[in-house]
Amino acid sequence: MTPTALIAEDEALLAQALQQELAQAWPELQVLAVAGDGRSAVREALRLAPALLFLDIRMPGQDGLAAAAELADAWPDSHGPLPLLVFVTAYDEYAVRAFDAQALDYVLKPVQPERLRRTVARLKQALAAREAANEPAPEPMLAQWRALLAAAGGAAPGSAAAPLRFITASDAGGQTLRMVPVDEVLYFEAADKYVRVLTATQEHLIRTPLKQLLPQLDAQRFWQVHRGTVVRADAIEAVLRDEAGRLHLQLRGRPAAERLPVSRLYAHLFRAM
Repeated sequence: MTPTALIAEDEALLAQALQQELAQAWPELQVLAVAGDGRSAVREALRLAPALLFLDIRMPGQDGLAAAAELADAWPDSHGPLPLLVFVTAYDEYAVRAFDAQALDYVLKPVQPERLRRTVARLKQALAAREAANEPAPEPMLAQWRALLAAAGGAAPGSAAAPLRFITASDAGGQTLRMVPVDEVLYFEAADKYVRVLTATQEHLIRTPLKQLLPQLDAQRFWQVHRGTVVRADAIEAVLRDEAGRLHLQLRGRPAAERLPVSRLYAHLFRAM
């Protein structure tokens, strides 16, 4: 089968350069579309079901990380396994070390032909292994995407500090600042330009993006369960499965009707022991 790909890159000249270098390194590859932002990338990927995705990590609006997380959750079973994912990044020493440590692939900007050829060789090998497996199990692909998202979105070495004990947040009206003990927070939820901080009885707002907040939280206590939701693990009362097989969480102290969806990327956290 002819391998197919989608490129998501907001800089037209860089997208064109990547497409040209791919044509040299992999003449058989068919680029189905070039998207200029994350939302377009998700829409086109769901429409075209490419075998490969080249996603720029940093794009205006929805970036490559958020696009990948949304796509993993929205990918229908009828499309087959998730595409092989390659992040496109401007040179960043930490990002490169993180990707290399996980044996994961990336493309540097500006495109470096020799590095791209190595990426192409790995992708060909991965596609051949997928075809040999006939019907690859979905979990290994989800695990690869989780590793890629963690490597691409992680904090730089040396930035780790003691977990936050308090959140400085404004109330819903934005007029008063509150010192909210992290021990009282049941979950964080991204909402437009803010992150909602939910306790059993109150809601507060902070401007720190969720991806910047995550490294400051105790990873043993706070679990990301969706691209826009982080919950305190010991507040989970029940894990519910709907008719479509999707998981939802019910938290202690929150209204019984409030259900938090769990992304496919994080469903492995709730497998029966």
